[in-house]
Amino acid sequence: MIPPSGTIAFWVVALVVFLIVEAVTAGLVSIWFVFGSLVALICAALGAAVWLQIFWFVIVSVATLVLTRPLVKRYVDSRSVATNADRSIGRAAVVTERIDNLAA
Repeated sequence: MIPPSGTIAFWVVALVVFLIVEAVTAGLVSIWFVFGSLVALICAALGAAVWLQIFWFVIVSVATLVLTRPLVKRYVDSRSVATNADRSIGRAAVVTERIDNLAA
């Protein structure tokens, strides 16, 4: 049996690691696990069994992912600007003017 202080330390470390990963990537990669770790940490502090801590970690992480993913996609996709360049990829073209990348 794992002592309660060991599980509390584990969830604190997990929370900090997920926060650091989120801060470094800044792409909402692990924010769901941060919330799951926080709930599992609360369960550990209240003396819940390890299986219950893991259960709540998974449930809260998945629920947070499912609830926030549409908002994240809308937020991230709203910043991208659509261009017509995608229509030209892989197509043949005729160059009518001289191309000189070194000329100013």
